[in-house]
Amino acid sequence: MNILPLHCVPHHAERVTDWLWQEFGDGLPREFLASVIEHSQTPGALPMTFVAVDGEQLLGTVGLWRCDLITRQDLFPWLAALYVDVAARGKGLAGQLQEHVMGYAAKAGYSELHLWSACRDFYERYGWQYIGDGLEYPNKTVHLYRYSLTGSAGATTE
Repeated sequence: MNILPLHCVPHHAERVTDWLWQEFGDGLPREFLASVIEHSQTPGALPMTFVAVDGEQLLGTVGLWRCDLITRQDLFPWLAALYVDVAARGKGLAGQLQEHVMGYAAKAGYSELHLWSACRDFYERYGWQYIGDGLEYPNKTVHLYRYSLTGSAGATTE
């Protein structure tokens, strides 16, 4: 299994778009997420999409984005759109995808990452700190998290 920038395997872009639209699209046109994926394939720039592959099999995806919550543009950057294919779940891939983005972000000079989630308890297992609630458009309450990329903060607790 390898985790690669999507720009290295662009033939997976359509499948990644479908995953994100089905999982996170909630009323958004597919073209909206297709645009996000299209514009997240520039080497060395944000936003960046990564994919986990085993040979030619696509297993999961995650993004490193400038903004993932329009009401909290003060927070930057974001781990976003983490998705693992149903057949690949339960094997630690979500944690590996997070670690990959954390390492990439740290090398790029960022000191922390943010994310939002509608559920609680999942990300805490990976060292994310709950920092309060936020508002996803138009009126959905979500939970905000921060991960420190400096020192020993954020160790996995599983």
